[in-house]
Parts: sequence; C-alpha cells; structure tokens
Amino acid sequence: MFTLPEYRKPDFEYARFLACPDCRFVPAPKDGVCPPDYHANSIFPEYFKVDGKWYLGEDSRMDAVPVWNGKGIDIVEPRKLKKGDLVAVGRTENGEEGIYVNYEPFAAKEGKDNTFAFRTGRTRETSFTKDYKELIELLRYEKENNGYVVWVLGPACSFDIEARRIMAKLIEEGYCQALLSGNALATHDLEAAYFGTALGCDIETQKVQYMGHYNHLDLINTVKLHGSIKKFVEEERISDGIIASCVRNDVPFVLTSSVRDDGPLPEVYANSYEGQNAYRDHVRRATTVIGMATMLHTIATGNMTPSFRVLSDKTIRPVYFYMVDSAEFVANKLQDRGSLSSKGIVTNVQDFLKNLERGLF
Repeated sequence: MFTLPEYRKPDFEYARFLACPDCRFVPAPKDGVCPPDYHANSIFPEYFKVDGKWYLGEDSRMDAVPVWNGKGIDIVEPRKLKKGDLVAVGRTENGEEGIYVNYEPFAAKEGKDNTFAFRTGRTRETSFTKDYKELIELLRYEKENNGYVVWVLGPACSFDIEARRIMAKLIEEGYCQALLSGNALATHDLEAAYFGTALGCDIETQKVQYMGHYNHLDLINTVKLHGSIKKFVEEERISDGIIASCVRNDVPFVLTSSVRDDGPLPEVYANSYEGQNAYRDHVRRATTVIGMATMLHTIATGNMTPSFRVLSDKTIRPVYFYMVDSAEFVANKLQDRGSLSSKGIVTNVQDFLKNLERGLF
C-alpha cells in the first residue's frame, strides 16, 4: 500500500534558528532586474525569516527569486519582477542570512548507504521492476486522493498504435490531469487518427505511404480550417488517440512551439514565455510528473518543478518526477540540470506504457 512520506519541518525554536538574523530584502532596481546578491530558489523547501518568524516559499521553482509581499513569500521568475519588488538577498542557505534551505524534507529511507556499491546508476542494465511497482501504486494513490498527474510527451508517443491506445486509456481512466507537449506530438497523434499514419508511416505496419510526407501538413491545414483542435476533433468525429481523449475528457493540454515547427496547430504557443507561463499553471498543481521521450520539454518542466507541494490543508508532500527515454543519457540528464528528485527509467515508450497497463488495469 502506497503512503506518502512524512514532511520533516525544521524546528525553528532551536537556539541556532532563534539566533539567525532576519532576511534582507532589497527593491528590484527596474522591471525584470534583480538587485545585487539576490537569492535564487532551488527545488527544495526554503524558509525566510521576517520579523523573527520563518516563512516558507510555498510556490517554489528553480531559478526564481523570493519576493516579500507584506504577508508572505512570493516566488517570482526574474523576468516578471517589477521595479520596487522586495527581493530576498543572500547566498548562504543555513540561516546565516535569514535563509534556510531544507535539503532533507522527507523521512529518510531505512538502513545505511555503502560508500562503495555496484549498479547505482540508471542504465539499460538496471532492474526497473521495483520502479514500475512503485509508480503503479503511486498513480493509484493519486487517482484516489485527487492528485494532479502531469504528463510531458514527445512525438514518439504517437508513432505506435499501442502507445497511442494506452496513453488515451490512461487519460480516459483519470490518470492524467494535464498534458504538456509541443506541436509535433499533437500533429502526429491527430495525423494518426485522421490518416492512420505518423510522418507518413502507417502506425500499425510502419510501412511508408505513397506521398505520405504530405499527411502532417494536410492535417495541420485541415485543423486550421476548422479553427481549433477541439472543433476538428468534434466536427471530424475523431474517435481515437491522445489528443482526442483529452478533448472528450476535458483534460487540458498545453502545446509550445519550437523553431523547427510546421504550421503550427492553432493552439500552439508561438511565444516561448507565454508557453512557459501556461506550463507553469499546471506545474503549480502537479503532484506527479511523467516525461516520456522528450528531453527538452521534460527538462523545461523539471526546471519549474519543486521537490514538494503544499496542499490546500497546508500539509507538505513530495512531488514525484519520472523521466522515461530509451537513451540513458536523456533519462539521467534531468538530474544534471538540478532536478535532483527525478527518477530515470531507460526504455521505449511502448514498453513503458504496456507495463503500466498491465499493472493498472
């Protein structure tokens, strides 16, 4: 039975915390500019001492800055700063400047770690049976306890008939509360539903269709003719696939653009900062994030995702983050970018989704 680990809040009544000075806040000198010696957030819970009281920056994210709003701490991306915003300054993290970072927020695992051990990395040789079991239990827990599971998908998720079917089933069954992706995933998923191909290849036989390289362009053109993905799905009676499942079940999806995009589809954010804001709206609610076959979108999401979430009843729980890719380098790269709580699973999306289906249904 899955249970959440208990949050270990620092005891601020200890003498060492009582002796800490208040955090200093300095006005931003102009819009979008931090003051000198500004403090940048990490993925961990961070507390700031104001008038002798410690305040948690609840809506944390990496590379943002803490701003005192008069009642508590706002976590603000530097580009969103306004002149005069009171930004926390100080780059020590153990209370010396009124800033404390809780690096071990949740109950530690039992037992002792070896200083020398084999097979500690995440590679093709890793046994992932335990990871699948834990993830299946976690997804059931999230569904039963109103969790917010965010999936970040690359276009490879739409290239296989079984991968599309299972991902659509996960959406239908309530295991996805938001989908984040780019133009390609939606284009090829809808191409598969409309033409039976992805980039011109039959999604079942993988045979290249004659002139099939036009299909994704024709798909985009047809969707634009309808005016929106939702109207296309409804008016063309699209009955299968990932995006159609989102439309039928009112699951929000956010699609962001890249330089290489064709089209793009009507809902795709052409402005990267607007797309980042839209991603962030869902990341703020996420309790579990699963990225599949998309290094850049998953890293982008990881940079916005803290290791913890403050729930409506003010309890604090971990945010679980999985990165699934067939390349070891990609599956492990998120940790190199600072998202230390992420877990990599090295496999292709078809096998990953089939293992989830066997465990969940």
